[in-house]
Amino acid sequence: MSAALPALSAENGLSRYLAEIRRFPMLQPEEEYMLAKRWREHGDRQAAQKLITSHLRLVAKISMGYRGYGLPIGEVVSEGNVGLMQAVKRFEPEKGFRLATYAMWWIRASIQEYILRSWSLVKMGTTANQKKLFFNLRKAKSQISALEEGDLRPEQVKIIATKLGVPEQDVIDMNRRLGGDASLNAPIRQEGEGEWQDWLVDDSTSQESILMEQEESSNRLSALRQSLGVLNDRERRIFEARRLSEDPITLEQLSEEFGISRERVRQIEVRAFEKVQAAVKAGVARLETLPAPNQTPSLPAH
Repeated sequence: MSAALPALSAENGLSRYLAEIRRFPMLQPEEEYMLAKRWREHGDRQAAQKLITSHLRLVAKISMGYRGYGLPIGEVVSEGNVGLMQAVKRFEPEKGFRLATYAMWWIRASIQEYILRSWSLVKMGTTANQKKLFFNLRKAKSQISALEEGDLRPEQVKIIATKLGVPEQDVIDMNRRLGGDASLNAPIRQEGEGEWQDWLVDDSTSQESILMEQEESSNRLSALRQSLGVLNDRERRIFEARRLSEDPITLEQLSEEFGISRERVRQIEVRAFEKVQAAVKAGVARLETLPAPNQTPSLPAH
C-alpha cells in the first residue's frame, strides 16, 4: 500500500502528471473484484497497487473541483490519494458495488479535511453543517449572483441558509470568514498610524467587577453563616442536610435519625429556611444602614 505513486509537485506539472496517470489501465469489474479479493484475503500488495493506480484519474478529477481554495494542487491530489488508499484498504468487493463508488467518499473526505486544516491560520469549524457550508457557500452565492465582496444582503443570507439548511448567522459568519485572514497588526490607515488590534473591545469581565462579585459573594456567605445561629440544633442539622449539602439527605433518612415522620422533617426544613431567610434579610438591612468605609459617622446630638 505504500509503493511510490506518480508525484505532482507544482501547478505547471499538472499536464505531465495527468498524462502519466493515464498510462494506468482502467479495470473491468471482474478484474477489480479478483484484485480486491486477493488484497483482502492474502494481503497481495501488487493487487492493491493495481487497484490504486487504476483510480488515480478519479482522484485527479475530484481534486480539480477544489482548486478554488488557493492551496497547491499537488497537495490536494496527494491528500486525495491518501483517501483512495484508505478506501482500497477497507473495500469489500462482496457487497456488490464498484471501488470507484466507494472510494469517492474517502477521497472527498480526505481532501476536505486537508483544506479545513490548511486553508486558514484560524481553525475552521468541523461540524457537519459547518463543513457543508464551507464547501458549498461559493456555489450557492454564484447561483444567486451574489458575487460582490463584503457582507451578503439579508435576503441573500436567507436564501442561502434555507438552501443549505443552516442558520442564517452561520452563513454570515462563514461568508466573512471566507473573505480571508487579516492581521491584527495591519495598519488602519495607509499612513500606518494605529493598528486594528488597538480597536478590539475586551469582552472579559473587568478586574474591578470580579473583585466586587467576590466581595459580594463573601458577604452573602458570611451573612448565611451568622443567620444559622437563629436555629436550634435539630433545625440546623436538617437545614444543612437538605439545603446546603452537595448530596442532600433524604427525608426518610432524617426521619429515622430523629425518630419523627418524614412530613415532620419537611415542616422543620421549611420553617428553618424561613427563619434563615428572615435573618439574612435583617442582616443585609443592617449593613445598608452602616456608613461607607470612607465616610465618618455623624455624632449624636448633645
